[in-house]
Amino acid sequence: MILLLVVAAAAIRFLHLASKPFWFDECFSVEVARIRWSDLLHLLWWREANMSLYYVLLRAWLSLKQHYGQSPFFIRSLSVVIAAATLPAIYWLARQLYDRRVALIAAALFTFNAYSVRYAQEARSYALFLFLATLSSGFLISLLGTTTRRKWLGYVIVSILAVYAHFYALLLVAAQWLAVKWLGNLRKSEDQTAARSVQLRQAWIVIGLAALPLLVFVAKTGAGPIRWIPRPGARDVLEFYEHLAGGNNWILLIICAVACFAAVMPLGKQLFARGQSWETNWETWRAQFLLIWLIFPVLLTVLLSFARPVFLGRYMIFCLPALLILVAAGLARLRNAWLLMAALSGVLLLCLQGVLFVYSHDFDSERDASGAAADFILDHSKAGDAVIFHIAATRVAYEFFSSLRSEENAGTVQFGPEIIFPHHGDRLDYRDFTGKPTEDLLRAAGDSHPRLWVMLMNNGSAEKPDATTVMLTRVLSKSFASVNRWEFAKVEVRLYSRQ
Repeated sequence: MILLLVVAAAAIRFLHLASKPFWFDECFSVEVARIRWSDLLHLLWWREANMSLYYVLLRAWLSLKQHYGQSPFFIRSLSVVIAAATLPAIYWLARQLYDRRVALIAAALFTFNAYSVRYAQEARSYALFLFLATLSSGFLISLLGTTTRRKWLGYVIVSILAVYAHFYALLLVAAQWLAVKWLGNLRKSEDQTAARSVQLRQAWIVIGLAALPLLVFVAKTGAGPIRWIPRPGARDVLEFYEHLAGGNNWILLIICAVACFAAVMPLGKQLFARGQSWETNWETWRAQFLLIWLIFPVLLTVLLSFARPVFLGRYMIFCLPALLILVAAGLARLRNAWLLMAALSGVLLLCLQGVLFVYSHDFDSERDASGAAADFILDHSKAGDAVIFHIAATRVAYEFFSSLRSEENAGTVQFGPEIIFPHHGDRLDYRDFTGKPTEDLLRAAGDSHPRLWVMLMNNGSAEKPDATTVMLTRVLSKSFASVNRWEFAKVEVRLYSRQ
C-alpha cells in the first residue's frame, strides 16, 4: 500500500510539473547552484546562508544535465523526488505515534495534499525542508522509545540538515523541546529517564552549536533578506491553515478542524495539563506534541511580527505532518470500515480539487513574469544594444532564460545585448547578486550605446517608484531622446534610444 501511495504521490507531483512559468526565486536557486564553488561560498556567507543545503543538492542534481538537460521540468524534478520520499517518512512517524491504521490514512492524505504538491513543483528548498522536518520528529519519537547511539545520531544529523535546508527548522527544534522537556516534565529521579534527558540535552546542544554559523549570519545581516515580508493579520494565518489543509476554500479546513477535534476530544482536560510525559500518559502527550508542532511556530512568528514581520506561510510548511497525522487520528476513530472509507473518500476528493487548482494557480500570488520579460529583451535586441538591471539580482532571471536558449540552439552563435550592470567578469559571480547601478555608470552607458534596455523588478508602483527607479529615469532621460515601456507581471522593461 505504501509503495502504491508513493507511486501515486510522485505521479501527482510530476503531472503538470512544467505548466507554470519558472519565476525569479527558482531562477535564483539555479544560478546560485551553478556558480563556481568559491563564488558559492562567498554568496552563502554574505547573502544566502539560508537554504544552503538545497543549493548544494541542486548543484549535484544539475551535474546530470549532460544526460537530461536543464529544462524547468528536470530542475523541478529534484523537489518531486524529495516529496515522494516524504510519504514513507510520514507513515513511519504516524505509526510510531499511533498505529498502522492512522499511518496509512496520514500517508493517503499526504499523497493528495495540494500544499505539498504546490511546493514539490518548485525549485526551492520547501520540499527538502518538509522531508527533513518529518524525519527529525520521527527520529525524536524513536529515540524516546529506546535510546541508542544510532537513533541519537539520526536525530542530531537530520535536525542539523533541516536547519541548513531552512533556518526556520529551529522553530521545529524549539517545539520539540517544549513538548519533551517543558511539557513532558521529565522525572530525573528515575535512572532511565535521567539518562534519556541527558542524551536529549546533549542532542539539542549539538544542534545549537551546529546552527551557530547560521545564527551569526542572521546577526550579521539582520532582517535585510526578509524585509519584504508583510506584517501578517488574522486573515493571513487563517489562509495559511486553509492552504496547509490542501484546499483553496474554507470547506476542507473545517473538515480537518473537526477531525483534529475528534482526535483530541477523548483526552478532555488532560490535553491542557502539563507533566503528561510520554512514559506516564502516551495518549495525551502525543496529541500535545502534535498540537505544539502545529501551532507554536505559527504563533511565535506572528507575535514576533509585531516588532519585525517574520511570518510567511510557506516558511511554515514543516507544520504539515502534524496536521495530517492529527486529521488521520480523528478519522481513524470511525470504527465502521464503510463509514471511514466514505469519510476518507470525501476528504480526498476535496484534496484532489485543491490539487487541480494548484496545477494552474498558486496559493500565493508572488509568481512574476521575469522569464517573459527576459525573452522579450532577447527577441528584440539588436547589435550594439546594452542592458542594465534595476537591482543586481534581476540579472539572475535573465541569465537563466538566456542559458535555456543557448541549450536549445546548441552549435549556433547567440546574440544578446551587452550586460553593463551588474558585470564583474565573463560569467556570473557572487558580486553580481547584489548592488544597484550608479549615476556615473548610467551616464557612461548612455554615451557609449545607441540603445539601452532596462529591466526593473520590485521597484515600487508607478505612483511611488523606489529611489533607484527615480534615479534611472532622471539620468537616462538626459542621455536618450525616447523611451518605450512594456509591462509584465511584476516586471517592467524599458528601451531607451537616441531616436
